[in-house]
Amino acid sequence: MVENRENVFEVDGKEVSLEELIGGYKKSKSEKKSKNKAQQKRADEQKLKPYQAELIKLQKYLEETNQKMIILFEGRDAAGKGGTIRRVTRYMDEKHYRVVALGKPTEEQKTQWFYQKYIQHFPHAGEIVLFDRSWYNRAMVESVFNFCTQKEYEDFMGGVKGFENDLVRQGTILVKLYYSVTKDEQARRFERRKTDPLRQWKLSEIDMQAQEKWDEFTTTKYNMIKQTHSHSAPWTIIRSNDKQKARLESLKVILNAVDYAGRDENLNYALDPKIVISGAREIEIMDAQITSTGKFIG
Repeated sequence: MVENRENVFEVDGKEVSLEELIGGYKKSKSEKKSKNKAQQKRADEQKLKPYQAELIKLQKYLEETNQKMIILFEGRDAAGKGGTIRRVTRYMDEKHYRVVALGKPTEEQKTQWFYQKYIQHFPHAGEIVLFDRSWYNRAMVESVFNFCTQKEYEDFMGGVKGFENDLVRQGTILVKLYYSVTKDEQARRFERRKTDPLRQWKLSEIDMQAQEKWDEFTTTKYNMIKQTHSHSAPWTIIRSNDKQKARLESLKVILNAVDYAGRDENLNYALDPKIVISGAREIEIMDAQITSTGKFIG
């Protein structure tokens, strides 16, 4: 490289300005970063595949034994529920699973028994139904935004354990997952939704208020987990700041819920205690926060 005149250089026989050199360097660095990110994403997806293959075995086992399974995906907005559901179902037999994501109740549904709109989507023998938000909407979003009355909320909280106990007693396998993300990480994901045209559809009016009502959601989450965690229908908390780890651990939780035939014993099904926390343990952690600081943290 030989300098010809000020801020102009000769590179491979061509004159190049300093601005062009800097621009080329930045472009090269950006492309390398994008390439590395894409490679890491592919590697992360590869790690899921052995467990996704196990999910196919689980699904086949449920079909052969005529068992029913319901998986609830709950948590704050942008906590990673949708992405996890896509990884869970990616290779499953579409004839034997359904994803249910219900909108706000119709006027007719408002006059019905609260659980009626959910029950009509329950699995038949040999099927898995994944609820992207469930009847716990009443305990979280509806409560925080006053979409239900205090009596409706209290009726739900007082009766949901009995409802779920009946489900389990009658043979339905019920898995309840709550995705827990920090306030800063949620804000970062919301900002990405605002600026990414492929993600803007995810940003709703309620999302825009989620940060403002962070503390209300935290208190409501505490009450929900504390009052609705039970031996027959326990909550499992998934720390989801790291989406990849959250997805992998979610697959393990689901696989561990069923003693299915043909399990690959060479796989590691042990849960990461930094990512997966029982509902009972989560309440202990939150109680300790209140005792030591007078408020919930994170």
